[in-house]
Amino acid sequence: MAASVRLLVRRVHWTHRNRIITGRLRTSSDSESLSLCRLFSDAAGEKSTHFGFKTVPEAEKAKKVYQVFESVAHNYDVMNDAMSLGVHRLWKDQLLHVMRPQPGARLLDVAGGTGDISFRFLDYVRSQQGRQRRQAVRSMQTPSWQDISDNYSSAAEEGKEQQDSCAVVCDINKEMLKVGKQKAESMGITAGLSWVTGDAEELPFVDDHFDVYTVAFGIRNVTHIDQALQEAWRVLKPGGRFLCLEFSKVSNPVLARLYDAYSFQMIPVLGEVIAGDWKSYQYLVESIRKFPNQEEFKGMIEDAGFYRVKYYNLTGGVVAIHSGFKL
Repeated sequence: MAASVRLLVRRVHWTHRNRIITGRLRTSSDSESLSLCRLFSDAAGEKSTHFGFKTVPEAEKAKKVYQVFESVAHNYDVMNDAMSLGVHRLWKDQLLHVMRPQPGARLLDVAGGTGDISFRFLDYVRSQQGRQRRQAVRSMQTPSWQDISDNYSSAAEEGKEQQDSCAVVCDINKEMLKVGKQKAESMGITAGLSWVTGDAEELPFVDDHFDVYTVAFGIRNVTHIDQALQEAWRVLKPGGRFLCLEFSKVSNPVLARLYDAYSFQMIPVLGEVIAGDWKSYQYLVESIRKFPNQEEFKGMIEDAGFYRVKYYNLTGGVVAIHSGFKL
């Protein structure tokens, strides 16, 4: 019964919302309207939210989060390796295996930071192309001239698809994007990759544009998670997929105690030693504990309009991948 009520509410909500924005370009007036709505809402009564374990006015959280990532940007990748003992690389690889993108797909990587997900996406798509070519070659035993001609035509089409495949890294923090661009240049990754400064709550993209939306270790830092989820739904094409990789709740009590001890006693120390910044990494540890658990976040994704929502726990629930489709 509860599930039926939720489904009905979602349908009414999205029918009303589609009348407002579907089929329209994202314009400056749209963003101004959203900002004005927030302004009047805030004027009616200043709301508060969490910044780690602290309570702060909503208007201050975005600024504080920006300062955190501006501070850690140049040591971000090194600290990820140190904090997770390199396991974050396996988590991100698993995200791509769940995604399974095909040549021609368009990715929006929100809170994309230094580009790890987008780099993996482009590499995966190219690997898929190479596999398809090898399979085509193996299938041709004694090709005729027509087969050879068709094969060349197919290769040309694949090349066109690769050009169409693209990843857009969108992050509100300019310093993180700067580090990501430098990293891409050093790795020789330029084709099919672009960098955009943007707010997850007010994305600077038109409706129904991307095949895949990802956010990895970023959505817990957003002030209004529900608004970010609605924006994800808006920019995805019908049939598009939402994927979120985020720290979550450990179910095993023994592992949970060990994880908490490591998080609170070691990670801030590593932040001080490696990055010279204890406070930022204390916030990051606390923000994980304030994020909804797997089932609660699954419900939020469903409320945003997504269907076939499920999640996959990694490393005993330390991290979870949430998936949903815009149908």
